[in-house]
Amino acid sequence: MTAPRNLTPTELKRHPLPPVVGSDKDGHGRILIIAGSRDVPGAALLTAHGAMRAGAGKLQLAAPDDIAVHLGIAMPEAMVVGYATARDGGFSRRAVTPMLERLADIDVVVAGPGLRGNPAAERLAGELCRAGKRVVLDAALLHALPQRADDARAASVPPILLPHAGEMASLLGCDIEEVEADPLGAGRQCAERYDALVLVKGVKSHIVAPGGPCWRYAGGGPGLGVSGSGDVLAGIVGGLLARGATPLDALLWGVWLHGEAGRRLGETVGPVGFLSREIPGEVPALIAQAVA
Repeated sequence: MTAPRNLTPTELKRHPLPPVVGSDKDGHGRILIIAGSRDVPGAALLTAHGAMRAGAGKLQLAAPDDIAVHLGIAMPEAMVVGYATARDGGFSRRAVTPMLERLADIDVVVAGPGLRGNPAAERLAGELCRAGKRVVLDAALLHALPQRADDARAASVPPILLPHAGEMASLLGCDIEEVEADPLGAGRQCAERYDALVLVKGVKSHIVAPGGPCWRYAGGGPGLGVSGSGDVLAGIVGGLLARGATPLDALLWGVWLHGEAGRRLGETVGPVGFLSREIPGEVPALIAQAVA
């Protein structure tokens, strides 16, 4: 097996982002974020900020109708559409079909942050893989994906999966300790099982592509281990996809940008104590400097 390459600015030059060109908002990509629940409405907001700071042009948010109006006020840049809320505060099963109808006018979907792990989540995981769109799956949808593994393998575009150790354990049907003992091996197994691009989050993050290529990122710092950080990462990856980056390039750049944003905040705020909502604000300048 090939050893992982270090994810550095030099390595990223082998995976250039699409150039920034003059265009309207549609030309910078249309992204749908399916996120949030009654208990965790802020996850949708953090994901949305990550996507817009990475350069997405047109944003739609799908959220349980209990929180939709609040999100619309908090994120005036987005069209926010509310769907039926289940008793647990997540999406009701009857929300899934009308939600999927929105995909006709969407380029990229980021789904999972803050969602409840309920029957609607399981159906969403499979249907989004089957939709023929570029898809980023996180959080509750990762726990639901093992029941829809065939849909993931049949996807016309490999989905991007962003598990932490607990979610990876669900994806592989193993103990968390096994993932933590060999995160790269877990990533390779997951990429093979789901035919997906996989990020294994950790102090050292590993990115694995189907067929074996892999990368390691060891930066960022301890401050990124804070609530909401992963939601921001999902948004950054989705925003880069919306701009036209390939799934692999979007994942590599997303991991690096998220980590370097954490490193900068560690220098200006402190090694710990900065907030996830502060991470997206570092991203535009990092992109500009890296591609200069």
